[in-house]
Amino acid sequence: MGALALLWGSTFLWIKIALDALAPAQVTLVRCALGAAVLLILCRRKGHRLPRSRALWGRLTVAAFFCNALPFALFSLGEQTVDSGVAGVLNATTPLWTLLIGLTTGTERGLSRARLGGLLLGFTGVLLIFAPWQRSGLAGWGSLAILGAAASYAVAFAYMGRALVGRGTPALALSAAQLVAATGLSALALPAGGLTPVHTDAAGLAAVVALGVLSTGVTFHLSVRLIADEGATTAATVGYLLPVVSVLLGAAVLGEALSVRVVAGMAVVLTGVGLTRWRRRTPGTAVAAAEPAPAVR
Repeated sequence: MGALALLWGSTFLWIKIALDALAPAQVTLVRCALGAAVLLILCRRKGHRLPRSRALWGRLTVAAFFCNALPFALFSLGEQTVDSGVAGVLNATTPLWTLLIGLTTGTERGLSRARLGGLLLGFTGVLLIFAPWQRSGLAGWGSLAILGAAASYAVAFAYMGRALVGRGTPALALSAAQLVAATGLSALALPAGGLTPVHTDAAGLAAVVALGVLSTGVTFHLSVRLIADEGATTAATVGYLLPVVSVLLGAAVLGEALSVRVVAGMAVVLTGVGLTRWRRRTPGTAVAAAEPAPAVR
């Protein structure tokens, strides 16, 4: 869990550093391609084959857009103006968007007072972070892009739960195929700001490699292992560590300063997320505390 939290939570640090060498569209493409390469190698070692059904590839392409290509691009765009630590905190709102989408589409029923309170509390924390009433607030297009990425993840999880999960294809092969599709989508987006020259910044180039190999490819493999070994509930708790890791790395490596207001907002967001995941225990049933794990984040 510690290794997974560190690799996953460092995503926002690597993006920030990678932007010194590459444009946002280039960061997105390289990240998807390297992550796909790692998963394809793992598939080959385990003897898994990629899906062959055209219909399944069509669904994978939709999932790749909302779960990979779009949010990866939005994070890179947003971190041009937003600190990596704050980006990690805003990413933690994904479960709130997931619950909100479930309420809107009618898939979420029997909402308890605790979960409704968690939803309201979580978005209050986001408002505290943005602080639109102050000049020093974070309200701006960069922050909105990152919130859009978190919402895109929520859309992806809802779609993947209906269209991809439980269809008989190994999760590793599905995720490898999904990142292959995301690589193709990201390549199509290169003309939109991705044809600028690459800067020969060693740290930036190393960061994008770490982002693709470690924070995308290896991270997924570790998350699958953790779910298999410890269960989805334990694996889901890693999500609470990501914003903490991103904040600490941003402060330690990049010298990012965080105000008391932003730290308080992070605490409120995580408390709200915790409440939205709470279920009342009933005799003879297990507590459904975890959402389905994402294929690739």
